[in-house]
Amino acid sequence: MVRGLNRRSFIASAAAATGALTLPARLAARPMTVDADGARILDVARREVGRAGNFLWRRDIAGIADFGLRSSLPRFHFANLEAGTVSSYLVTHGSGSDPEHDGWLHWFSNEPGSYATSRGAYVTYDWYDGKNGMSIRLGGLDHDNSNALDRAIVMHSAAYATPSFIAEHGVLGRSNGCFAMAPDDFMFALTQLSGGRLIYADKLT
Repeated sequence: MVRGLNRRSFIASAAAATGALTLPARLAARPMTVDADGARILDVARREVGRAGNFLWRRDIAGIADFGLRSSLPRFHFANLEAGTVSSYLVTHGSGSDPEHDGWLHWFSNEPGSYATSRGAYVTYDWYDGKNGMSIRLGGLDHDNSNALDRAIVMHSAAYATPSFIAEHGVLGRSNGCFAMAPDDFMFALTQLSGGRLIYADKLT
Protein backbone atom coordinates (compact mmCIF):
# COMPACT_ATOMS: atom_id res chain seq x y z
CA MET A 1 0.00 0.00 0.00
CA VAL A 2 1.00 3.60 -0.55
CA ARG A 3 2.36 5.06 2.69
CA GLY A 4 2.71 8.70 1.61
CA LEU A 5 -0.92 9.61 2.32
CA ASN A 6 -1.67 11.27 5.65
CA ARG A 7 -5.06 10.19 6.93
CA ARG A 8 -5.36 12.91 9.56
CA SER A 9 -4.58 15.69 7.08
CA PHE A 10 -7.88 15.06 5.36
CA ILE A 11 -10.17 14.55 8.34
CA ALA A 12 -10.57 18.25 9.10
CA SER A 13 -11.39 19.18 5.52
CA ALA A 14 -13.83 16.28 5.21
CA ALA A 15 -15.59 17.33 8.40
CA ALA A 16 -15.78 20.95 7.23
CA ALA A 17 -17.26 19.89 3.92
CA THR A 18 -19.81 17.68 5.68
CA GLY A 19 -21.02 20.63 7.67
CA ALA A 20 -21.10 23.02 4.73
CA LEU A 21 -23.00 20.87 2.23
CA THR A 22 -26.75 20.41 2.52
CA LEU A 23 -27.77 17.16 0.86
CA PRO A 24 -31.26 16.27 -0.38
CA ALA A 25 -33.32 13.64 1.40
CA ARG A 26 -31.74 10.20 1.13
CA LEU A 27 -32.55 8.58 -2.18
CA ALA A 28 -34.11 5.13 -2.22
CA ALA A 29 -31.43 2.50 -2.75
CA ARG A 30 -31.94 -0.34 -5.19
CA PRO A 31 -30.98 -3.43 -3.23
CA MET A 32 -29.43 -6.51 -4.77
CA THR A 33 -30.80 -9.76 -3.42
CA VAL A 34 -28.04 -10.99 -1.14
CA ASP A 35 -27.66 -14.34 -2.82
CA ALA A 36 -24.33 -15.72 -4.00
CA ASP A 37 -23.57 -12.53 -5.98
CA GLY A 38 -24.48 -10.19 -3.13
CA ALA A 39 -22.57 -12.32 -0.64
CA ARG A 40 -19.53 -12.23 -2.94
CA ILE A 41 -19.61 -8.42 -3.03
CA LEU A 42 -19.87 -8.28 0.76
CA ASP A 43 -16.93 -10.69 1.06
CA VAL A 44 -14.80 -8.51 -1.24
CA ALA A 45 -15.79 -5.41 0.74
CA ARG A 46 -14.83 -7.01 4.07
CA ARG A 47 -11.53 -8.22 2.67
CA GLU A 48 -10.56 -4.85 1.23
CA VAL A 49 -11.69 -2.84 4.25
CA GLY A 50 -9.54 -5.11 6.38
CA ARG A 51 -6.58 -4.79 4.02
CA ALA A 52 -6.82 -0.97 4.01
CA GLY A 53 -6.35 -0.91 7.78
CA ASN A 54 -5.77 2.49 9.35
CA PHE A 55 -6.06 4.37 6.06
CA LEU A 56 -9.84 4.27 6.59
CA TRP A 57 -11.69 5.97 9.41
CA ARG A 58 -15.16 4.72 8.48
CA ARG A 59 -15.77 1.02 7.87
CA ASP A 60 -19.56 0.75 7.70
CA ILE A 61 -20.02 1.05 3.91
CA ALA A 62 -17.69 0.33 0.99
CA GLY A 63 -18.04 0.93 -2.74
CA ILE A 64 -17.12 -2.02 -4.97
CA ALA A 65 -16.75 -1.44 -8.73
CA ASP A 66 -16.85 -4.62 -10.83
CA PHE A 67 -15.31 -3.63 -14.15
CA GLY A 68 -15.68 -7.15 -15.47
CA LEU A 69 -19.22 -6.10 -16.41
CA ARG A 70 -20.19 -3.97 -19.42
CA SER A 71 -20.95 -0.32 -18.71
CA SER A 72 -24.64 -0.82 -19.58
CA LEU A 73 -25.08 -2.90 -16.40
CA PRO A 74 -25.19 -1.78 -12.75
CA ARG A 75 -21.66 -2.55 -11.58
CA PHE A 76 -20.93 -0.12 -8.75
CA HIS A 77 -22.06 -1.78 -5.55
CA PHE A 78 -22.66 -0.10 -2.20
CA ALA A 79 -21.87 -2.81 0.35
CA ASN A 80 -23.34 -2.00 3.75
CA LEU A 81 -21.24 -4.14 6.06
CA GLU A 82 -23.35 -3.39 9.11
CA ALA A 83 -26.72 -4.22 7.53
CA GLY A 84 -25.40 -6.94 5.21
CA THR A 85 -27.07 -5.37 2.16
CA VAL A 86 -25.89 -4.44 -1.33
CA SER A 87 -27.32 -1.86 -3.76
CA SER A 88 -26.05 -1.47 -7.32
CA TYR A 89 -25.75 1.44 -9.74
CA LEU A 90 -24.28 2.42 -13.09
CA VAL A 91 -20.71 3.76 -13.24
CA THR A 92 -18.40 4.73 -16.09
CA HIS A 93 -14.84 3.72 -16.85
CA GLY A 94 -12.09 5.75 -18.48
CA SER A 95 -11.81 6.32 -22.23
CA GLY A 96 -8.22 5.07 -22.15
CA SER A 97 -9.50 1.71 -20.91
CA ASP A 98 -12.04 1.45 -23.74
CA PRO A 99 -10.69 3.24 -26.84
CA GLU A 100 -13.27 1.69 -29.17
CA HIS A 101 -16.13 2.68 -26.85
CA ASP A 102 -17.69 -0.76 -26.90
CA GLY A 103 -18.69 -0.62 -23.24
CA TRP A 104 -16.01 -3.01 -21.96
CA LEU A 105 -13.01 -2.09 -19.83
CA HIS A 106 -10.09 -3.73 -21.67
CA TRP A 107 -7.20 -2.71 -19.41
CA PHE A 108 -6.29 -0.66 -16.36
CA SER A 109 -3.59 2.00 -16.14
CA ASN A 110 -2.09 4.18 -13.43
CA GLU A 111 -0.15 6.35 -15.88
CA PRO A 112 -0.78 10.12 -15.97
CA GLY A 113 -2.41 11.14 -19.23
CA SER A 114 -3.73 7.64 -19.94
CA TYR A 115 -7.39 8.59 -19.25
CA ALA A 116 -7.75 4.99 -18.08
CA THR A 117 -9.36 3.49 -15.01
CA SER A 118 -6.98 2.23 -12.30
CA ARG A 119 -7.59 -0.92 -10.29
CA GLY A 120 -7.12 -1.15 -6.55
CA ALA A 121 -8.32 0.28 -3.24
CA TYR A 122 -9.11 3.98 -2.78
CA VAL A 123 -9.93 6.02 0.29
CA THR A 124 -12.56 8.76 -0.08
CA TYR A 125 -11.58 12.23 1.10
CA ASP A 126 -13.43 15.55 1.11
CA TRP A 127 -16.15 16.92 -1.13
CA TYR A 128 -15.24 19.83 -3.35
CA ASP A 129 -16.84 21.84 -6.16
CA GLY A 130 -14.78 21.35 -9.33
CA LYS A 131 -15.16 21.42 -13.10
CA ASN A 132 -17.59 18.48 -12.89
CA GLY A 133 -19.57 20.04 -10.05
CA MET A 134 -19.64 18.45 -6.63
CA SER A 135 -17.04 15.67 -6.52
CA ILE A 136 -15.43 13.28 -4.03
CA ARG A 137 -11.63 13.36 -3.93
CA LEU A 138 -9.95 9.93 -3.89
CA GLY A 139 -6.57 8.68 -2.73
CA GLY A 140 -5.05 5.52 -4.19
CA LEU A 141 -3.85 2.97 -1.63
CA ASP A 142 -2.22 0.47 -3.99
CA HIS A 143 0.70 0.47 -6.38
CA ASP A 144 -1.77 0.19 -9.29
CA ASN A 145 -3.61 3.42 -8.38
CA SER A 146 -0.95 5.39 -6.50
CA ASN A 147 -1.26 8.35 -8.91
CA ALA A 148 -4.96 8.91 -8.22
CA LEU A 149 -4.50 12.27 -6.49
CA ASP A 150 -2.04 13.57 -9.10
CA ARG A 151 -4.33 12.38 -11.91
CA ALA A 152 -7.36 13.99 -10.21
CA ILE A 153 -9.25 10.70 -10.21
CA VAL A 154 -12.49 11.45 -8.36
CA MET A 155 -16.16 10.51 -8.15
CA HIS A 156 -18.55 12.92 -9.86
CA SER A 157 -21.86 13.06 -11.67
CA ALA A 158 -22.24 13.13 -15.45
CA ALA A 159 -25.10 13.20 -17.96
CA TYR A 160 -23.30 10.46 -19.91
CA ALA A 161 -23.67 8.07 -16.95
CA THR A 162 -27.47 7.84 -17.06
CA PRO A 163 -29.95 5.17 -18.21
CA SER A 164 -31.16 7.56 -20.91
CA PHE A 165 -27.64 7.69 -22.35
CA ILE A 166 -27.64 3.89 -22.52
CA ALA A 167 -31.07 3.94 -24.19
CA GLU A 168 -29.67 6.19 -26.93
CA HIS A 169 -26.15 4.78 -27.32
CA GLY A 170 -26.27 1.26 -25.91
CA VAL A 171 -23.48 1.96 -23.38
CA LEU A 172 -22.48 4.69 -20.97
CA GLY A 173 -20.13 7.46 -21.99
CA ARG A 174 -16.53 7.39 -20.79
CA SER A 175 -14.71 9.52 -18.24
CA ASN A 176 -11.04 10.52 -18.02
CA GLY A 177 -10.55 7.70 -15.53
CA CYS A 178 -12.98 8.95 -12.89
CA PHE A 179 -15.93 7.11 -11.36
CA ALA A 180 -18.81 9.04 -12.98
CA MET A 181 -22.39 8.29 -12.00
CA ALA A 182 -25.85 9.57 -12.90
CA PRO A 183 -26.60 12.79 -10.99
CA ASP A 184 -29.20 11.30 -8.63
CA ASP A 185 -27.05 8.22 -8.02
CA PHE A 186 -24.05 10.40 -7.26
CA MET A 187 -26.01 12.29 -4.61
CA PHE A 188 -26.67 8.93 -2.99
CA ALA A 189 -22.92 8.23 -3.20
CA LEU A 190 -22.23 11.50 -1.38
CA THR A 191 -24.33 10.33 1.56
CA GLN A 192 -22.84 6.84 1.60
CA LEU A 193 -19.15 7.01 0.73
CA SER A 194 -17.65 10.36 1.67
CA GLY A 195 -15.23 10.93 4.50
CA GLY A 196 -12.73 8.12 4.86
CA ARG A 197 -14.52 5.11 3.38
CA LEU A 198 -13.25 2.57 0.89
CA ILE A 199 -13.78 2.14 -2.84
CA TYR A 200 -12.31 -0.91 -4.53
CA ALA A 201 -12.12 -1.38 -8.30
CA ASP A 202 -11.18 -4.49 -10.26
CA LYS A 203 -12.57 -7.08 -12.63
CA LEU A 204 -14.55 -9.35 -10.32
CA THR A 205 -16.82 -11.06 -12.84
